[in-house]
Amino acid sequence: MGGQVGGTDAVRRNRELQRRFYGEPLGDRLRRLLGALDVSQAVLAAALGVSSPMLSQLMSGRRVKIGSPAVLGRLLLLEQRVAAGDAGSGPEAVARLLSEVREAELRNDYDLLRTVAGPEELAAAAATLDPGFPSLAGLLRRAAAGG
Repeated sequence: MGGQVGGTDAVRRNRELQRRFYGEPLGDRLRRLLGALDVSQAVLAAALGVSSPMLSQLMSGRRVKIGSPAVLGRLLLLEQRVAAGDAGSGPEAVARLLSEVREAELRNDYDLLRTVAGPEELAAAAATLDPGFPSLAGLLRRAAAGG
């Protein structure tokens, strides 16, 4: 599924899979970042740690999944920082933010989970999942506790 697929039907199917995996097609998410940061696809790709062709394939729906958890973590981190207003104003502030995101080393799955939810939300999700999925709930509890 993570491979490149061409054709209109395949692209439509891939975008629907992206919606299921990531909440919406990656092209929509990435275009929002490009607009908010006023940078090129090549600059965004470098900050996320993917090649420009890979970013293009993800945006167009020719590729379904982001293959690396670290890249996904950087995308989530960048979205979070942009939403918080951390891009500041001006090209210097944007360059600084992109450099920080590019250098971000998400040490483990706990770090990745903490980029999308705070400790309270992770703990609540663990409590919800505990009856049917105790091992997954344990992972969420460890992430909530700081890993």
